[in-house]
Amino acid sequence: VKMSEATVRTRKFMTNRLLARKQMVVDVLHPGAPTVKKTEVREKLARMYKTTPDTIFCFGFKTNFGGGKTSGFALIYDSLDHAKKFEPKYRLARHGLLEIKRAGRKQRKERKNRQK
Repeated sequence: VKMSEATVRTRKFMTNRLLARKQMVVDVLHPGAPTVKKTEVREKLARMYKTTPDTIFCFGFKTNFGGGKTSGFALIYDSLDHAKKFEPKYRLARHGLLEIKRAGRKQRKERKNRQK
């Protein structure tokens, strides 16, 4: 599936100076095509707002019933340092900017029981 079939539109655009970012609601129109990948949405937004895809965080996408239209949220940070400072750890992990280290399930349970 070519990305050219999907249209990316933004609305409710807001510049958030305190968090050094631009935030917006993203509407993706993809009639007759499956839901568009977040990486592709990021690339489209990067071209629209003349930045690099690594400073863009897309999340919360919901596809309308019957498909064809998906809406979500996007944050475009002024720099990668700002993104690392303000973004929650799990979203940084999705981008591969952060490694979340977790012990095995068994180890966690044993530690919990030892504290009792």
